[in-house]
Parts: sequence; structure tokens; C-alpha cells
Amino acid sequence: MPTTILKEQEVFMLREEMEILMSERQSLLDATGAAAVFIAKLDSAFLLPESVREAAQVLSYSINKLPDETLRDALEKVRSEFIARA
Repeated sequence: MPTTILKEQEVFMLREEMEILMSERQSLLDATGAAAVFIAKLDSAFLLPESVREAAQVLSYSINKLPDETLRDALEKVRSEFIARA
């Protein structure tokens, strides 16, 4: 009986942790999608201060390293946010 209770507690804790991780993933997808849209809309002909260009390059590099599926998920999430606001 005590083993069963312990396993139930472990399952409950793992379920809670998974919910936290999924919530964090959604937040990261929001931020990633917004960053990707920002970089895509950034006018490269527009003169930006050097520090802003460097930050944009780092952000762009980080976004480009993402797996395609993750980036698609992020862009889809942001797209649905824009549609909901319209």
C-alpha cells in the first residue's frame, strides 16, 4: 500500500511538472514568434545604431538555430495572436 501511494505522488508531481514545462514552452513560443516577426520586418536599409544591429544579429542567429518545427509553432502562435487582436 505505501508503495502505491508513493507512485501516485510521483505521478502527480510529474504531471504538475509537465504542465509547468508546457506552459513555459508556450511562453517561449510567444517570445520567439514575436522576435522572428520583428527581425523579419526590420528594414535592413534603415540605419540602426551599431549596438542595435549587433543585438538584432544575435537574435537572428538564435532564431535561425531553432528546429524548423519549433519556429513554425512559434510563428503560428504569433499569427493566431495577431488574428485574435484584429
